[in-house]
Amino acid sequence: MFKAKILFIGPSESGKTVLANFLSDTTENVGGEYSPTQGVRILEYESQPEGSGDNKTCEVELWDCSGDFKFESCWPALMKDSSGMVIIFNPDVPSHLKEIETWYSMFISSQGLQENQCLLIAHHKPGSGVQDGRLPLASHLSRLPLIHSNLEEEPEDVRRAFCRYLGTVINTMSESREREEMSIIT
Repeated sequence: MFKAKILFIGPSESGKTVLANFLSDTTENVGGEYSPTQGVRILEYESQPEGSGDNKTCEVELWDCSGDFKFESCWPALMKDSSGMVIIFNPDVPSHLKEIETWYSMFISSQGLQENQCLLIAHHKPGSGVQDGRLPLASHLSRLPLIHSNLEEEPEDVRRAFCRYLGTVINTMSESREREEMSIIT
């Protein structure tokens, strides 16, 4: 069974914890009072990712990382052995569009992850009026898959999109393992 370590990263107050809780079925409550994550929270669950070759169940570790730069010294340890990175941001906050470029360079480009191991989630908070339109993203960010999440209106669409992403990550891990095994044999 594959074990996928997925980091949820992005600016503070962007909705990382809410999405992690929802996707791991940790809580039913979508609203509530804001409480910043201190360092990291690790949520473990099993999933059947869509599109993974043999459609087996995999173990998922969602690492809900704090968006506070006071934890920056811990980030290299968090990134170790990660299978994928999800940058979550609030499209209603103009500074988040600029901040996600920093998250990209610190976490994704420094790790050499493939684009299909990364995902951008524009998380719309309850009551926001922003539609699923095009966002003014930097060119390197616009190459990454982007999904809009609205847990009030379309929660299962968010879950399905994440399961598709997870399937892509598992396929990439499987291909990498096969290449490694072939290099040992030859």
